[in-house]
Amino acid sequence: MVSAPIVQGRVVTLAILAQVRGLIAERADWSRRRLALELCRRWHWHNAAGQIKDMAARSFLDKLAARGWIQLPPRQRRRGPGFAPRLAALPPPPAELKESLAQLRPLQWHVFSAHQPQAARFNAYLTQYHYLPYRSSVGENLGYLVQDRHGRDLACVLFGAAAWKTQPRDDFIGWTVSERQTYLGRIVNNSRFLILPWVRVPELASHILGRVARRVARDWQAHYGHPLVLLETFVEQERFRGSCYRAANWLHLGQTQGRTRQDRQHKLQAPVKDIWVYPLQANFRKQLCHVHA
Repeated sequence: MVSAPIVQGRVVTLAILAQVRGLIAERADWSRRRLALELCRRWHWHNAAGQIKDMAARSFLDKLAARGWIQLPPRQRRRGPGFAPRLAALPPPPAELKESLAQLRPLQWHVFSAHQPQAARFNAYLTQYHYLPYRSSVGENLGYLVQDRHGRDLACVLFGAAAWKTQPRDDFIGWTVSERQTYLGRIVNNSRFLILPWVRVPELASHILGRVARRVARDWQAHYGHPLVLLETFVEQERFRGSCYRAANWLHLGQTQGRTRQDRQHKLQAPVKDIWVYPLQANFRKQLCHVHA
């Protein structure tokens, strides 16, 4: 390696690689999960709430192995990409709901990590009705199941890890590479937003986005023990105009370049997406950049 690359937010030096290789050699009978847990212990790899970041450590090991820098033990059981979420059995879709927003309010909000058992119905909705494939999120995430005043399910909103790098967002913040590495955890991505297909309520989507923006920082702090400063999302241009984000006062920054994060050779094509952000604090740039005296 010519220079130390960054994998899963961690600088991979020759010393780090030697430590990981040494652990694998010493514990040849250990599973990948046990190796990840040991790395968390040795490196004090946990979030601000004290929870170990075992999913991040496992992803770190997988990425090192994919680059050919380490050799991991065989997986103990086969499974597809990602981690299958816990799903609930869903009833047949109900009749269309065409009431006004005023008739549905006040809305009820159920918040949880997408890994928790109570998220089973939320996960099932995303799996069955969202146009993107859904596998349970790795790392820190929060899901919201939104219901009306009568307890009828209306929508699912999921927040998870921010994109590692996107030029329009980074330019908007004014980030250096070092600042992005330091403060990326203060941004979360609205990775899924689903109004259930039988719900036909004008202005509901923008109302939910406005409400969730007013509470997500508080909920994130309670779950993970660190603040949020900015929300982001990516809206596929060929499918959506992003009208509900605009109506909820999100800011449009530009477009992605139509490449995936695995596109090392600039050959893989992906749908172009509009980039939207929502600052949660007026001084968000100060909160996301090094303060120079």
